[in-house]
Amino acid sequence: MPSDTSESTSVPIEELLEKFSSSSLRQRLRLVKEIESRSNELVELGSKLFDNFDQESDNWSFGWILQVLNRHQKEYLKGFLENEDPPLFFTASLIDIDHRPLQISLLEERFEDADRITSETLRKLAGKSAIQRGYVYFSEVENMSSVDLNSLDRLWIAYSLGKFGFSVQARLLESLGGRYEKLWPRIGWKTDNGWTRYPKSFTWSLDAPEGHMPLVNQLRGVRLMDAYLKHPFLTSRLTKKS
Repeated sequence: MPSDTSESTSVPIEELLEKFSSSSLRQRLRLVKEIESRSNELVELGSKLFDNFDQESDNWSFGWILQVLNRHQKEYLKGFLENEDPPLFFTASLIDIDHRPLQISLLEERFEDADRITSETLRKLAGKSAIQRGYVYFSEVENMSSVDLNSLDRLWIAYSLGKFGFSVQARLLESLGGRYEKLWPRIGWKTDNGWTRYPKSFTWSLDAPEGHMPLVNQLRGVRLMDAYLKHPFLTSRLTKKS
């Protein structure tokens, strides 16, 4: 997690939130702990807290605010989530998959559960054969719904301070010259030439290395991971972020 910020608590909470949602990545990361330390003031804003919340984005600033409320103001957040129109990210699905369980798991920082839900969703996107065998073939990835993959990626980014998601992994791979042998240790899937043991040796928290989640079974080889990171949906995602 980022270290404590020196930002003064005398700054009005509205001003702090504006800076948190619109500043550069580095500046926002410096404000993470400050936002958490002022959760009582977040509650005092009521519904105004979400006035500028773009539910179709992957803005992790708002994801972090929701996680802070879950950490320190559970009853307050519960009241919002029970509304007909709760302040959650919109998640479209081409094949009628309910992405809310994944979103709630990520919001509550139950990352191991979220990863399992993601794996289950990927099997659904691959089709009946993948569901029956319990895993996905690399050849099945290309035909997966871009709409649903986009929803998965947005949720992972939104609830991880921007650290997790397929698009994060794809950018890291690109920065490493497309060399998977460098990606595995970079994202914490391999240490000292040995694969990280699932699930106990993985880091199921925001302290995990960038790109650590979601997981893809390494036993399926590079071809499966490569299929995900080269899926057409990522082309538009990476272009928008560049």
